Amino acid sequence: MNYNPNLHNEAFKVYKLKLGTVYIYSNFLVSEFDEGADITFKNFDELAFIIKTHFEDRPFGFIANRKNSYSINLSDAKVFNETFKNLKAYAIIVYSDLTERIIEIESHFFKFNRKVFKDFENAIDWIEDSLSNQENDSYNK
Repeated sequence: MNYNPNLHNEAFKVYKLKLGTVYIYSNFLVSEFDEGADITFKNFDELAFIIKTHFEDRPFGFIANRKNSYSINLSDAKVFNETFKNLKAYAIIVYSDLTERIIEIESHFFKFNRKVFKDFENAIDWIEDSLSNQENDSYNK
C-alpha cells in the first residue's frame, strides 16, 4: 500500500531518491524503498544527508513502509546505529508474515527502538508518543 502523506495533518517534503521515496515531516520521516533495493550504508548517503540536514541532532522517528521487498546489509548495522543516535523510534509497516520474520532477524543487529505495525495511524501515534516521552525524559534529568 502506498503511503498517503496527507494522513498526517502537517506540512511535509517529498524526496525521490535513488533508493526510493521519502516523506519528511518536522519530527519523523516515512520511507518507501524501491522493489529490490539493496540498502547499504554507502548507498544510504542521499537520505543520510537529508536526515542530518533536516533533523540535525534533534530526536526523530523513522517509519519504513515495507510495501516492497528490499534488503538491508546487516553488516552495516553497527555504523547505522552509531551514525543515527538521535533516531529514537523506528516503526515498520508490514504486509506479510515473511516480512515480520525478516524484521525479527534485523532487530538482533539494529539497536533502535523498533516496533512493527500493520497501519500508518498506529505507527505515527507510536512515533509521536515515543518522541514525546524522549522530550519528557530529557526535562526530568
